[in-house]
Amino acid sequence: MSATTIDYGKLYSADLPDPAPRWAPFPKYYFVGGNNDPEQVPIEGLIEAAASVLRREGSKLAIYNLGLGPQGYPGLRQFVADKCERQRGIKAPVDDILITTGSGQGLDMISKLLVDAGDTVLCEEYCYQGAMTRFRKLGAKLVGMKLDADGIVIDALAQQLAGLKAQGITPKFIYTIPTIQNPTASILPLDRRHALIKLAHQYNVAIFEDECYADLLWDCVEAPPALYALDPGCVIHIGSFSKSLAPALRLGYVISGWEIMSRLLPLKSDSGTGALDQMVVAEYFSQNFDRHVGHLNGVLRGKLDTMTEAVAREFGSVAECWAPKGGIFLWIKLPANVDVRKLIKPAADAGIVFNPGPEWAVSASNSSNCLRLCFAMPDKQTIRDGVAELARVCYEQTGIPIRSGNVPRT
Repeated sequence: MSATTIDYGKLYSADLPDPAPRWAPFPKYYFVGGNNDPEQVPIEGLIEAAASVLRREGSKLAIYNLGLGPQGYPGLRQFVADKCERQRGIKAPVDDILITTGSGQGLDMISKLLVDAGDTVLCEEYCYQGAMTRFRKLGAKLVGMKLDADGIVIDALAQQLAGLKAQGITPKFIYTIPTIQNPTASILPLDRRHALIKLAHQYNVAIFEDECYADLLWDCVEAPPALYALDPGCVIHIGSFSKSLAPALRLGYVISGWEIMSRLLPLKSDSGTGALDQMVVAEYFSQNFDRHVGHLNGVLRGKLDTMTEAVAREFGSVAECWAPKGGIFLWIKLPANVDVRKLIKPAADAGIVFNPGPEWAVSASNSSNCLRLCFAMPDKQTIRDGVAELARVCYEQTGIPIRSGNVPRT
């Protein structure tokens, strides 16, 4: 196309993000993002579900929101209600459920509902980048909550809240991913959940609970009830089908009482989440959820084992891995003198992309030697080869790890 004759540089609105680069194909070793295993998309099942629901209800596509209201397709909302009661202990009527265009839309709406410029928001010290970006864009000041292998350290949080109160600061909310935390994949124990809710009431701080990975649990792992199940009066809950089925089907949900729901609905300005997607997922998952997710979790656990074995072989004792209890990510800590940001370009030159720790943390001061690897999309051999290449790049840039397996590097 010919270049525009209009000088748009003088017309753009203020505070736009940086221009996007042109899309490029995935590199050979793609360890970023929340993508899942392409082989596990139940294509035939989705085809059958689409044909069935279209024959039965396809004429409703002629009307915005299927003519059934702005909260989403009732069949999908009912499935969410049933699933969340059975697996997360949440007893919510369908009127307390809003279907969103991915959980990202829920994050956007709840952020706009609660955050003003200058507000303080508490996030886990290692945290989902997309949430932090949204909070900061609205002018929030983020304060990191200390984590250990079981999630938020309650005693440390209590001290933080007392200290903030002494400064006259009441945080707007606590943003937490208590079940398969992103990026550490920990699960907050039941006693800590009760203690967290007690602190929320004590300091009049809402809890924003993100459970986008809660369906992805290993067979031997049980998760306590969702925070919303324990106290719906102080919690807003979101979830997603991106990880349990497919990210490109942009479907998530919010669960809240009507007081909150009635304020969220005016913020959903998209004329409705894709109705066909909702109809197909409701049709398929109402009959196949347990079987599909059980199989998917087995596949993901196998890929995690492959990745942890590869990290142990290629990095040895210099890499400390948090032990995931589900999900699709491995959070790795390297020696303190390694700044993973310096590995980004040489790794990319070798066909490797990964998530550097500072992008997934409130502060770079305790995360510059950390990185997140996604093991869901690549096959096992690609995981092995990619980790080996990453270790080679790391050695060339930092001098560690000095061995690959038991063989010294030269």
